[in-house]
Amino acid sequence: MATTQAGDPDVADAAEEESNYKAPAQKKLEDILATDQEDESLQKYKAALLGTAASKASVIVKPDDPRRVLVQSLQLVVDGRPDVTIELTDLNNVKGKKFTMKEGAQYRLRINFYVQREIVCGLKYVQKVQRMNISLDKTTHMVGSYPPALEMHSFMTPMEEAPSGMMARGTYQIKSLFTDDDQHEHLKWEWVLDIKKDWE
Repeated sequence: MATTQAGDPDVADAAEEESNYKAPAQKKLEDILATDQEDESLQKYKAALLGTAASKASVIVKPDDPRRVLVQSLQLVVDGRPDVTIELTDLNNVKGKKFTMKEGAQYRLRINFYVQREIVCGLKYVQKVQRMNISLDKTTHMVGSYPPALEMHSFMTPMEEAPSGMMARGTYQIKSLFTDDDQHEHLKWEWVLDIKKDWE
């Protein structure tokens, strides 16, 4: 957990922090495929980049869900230990779910998600860490841009080290957000990280 200055804005404001960055105008998948039809090399590049989406006007993973990004789960990944998963398909069962971790352990988070209907540009994973209602840390991870696909995508955060020491043990409340260049909130959820002296 990297340290940030006190008074960080709420996690939902993360997309506004890159003040010098201007997101490209959003284009529909059909429009991207229709342009530059005479340029064979560019069409091959698009096909390679878009994969199965290039051969279909729209890829739909879940027809009853109008969203473009469907976040499925969050996993705690620690070498030598089984992955621990929080399912994110029903947020009514998510709040208060926790990961328990040994102090000083090195870990990564894996987020599993689908993209459907349209290309999504500049996906970001943002998390804000609090303890006893005091903001401790806010981190933004660039996830990337993805075409719609029937296959699930996974994003892994860089390796981090859990805090250690008697004062660091305890419960941390975490607010997470999956957003993009267009500032769409694809999913916002809360969970808990419990730091203990040893693994349970």
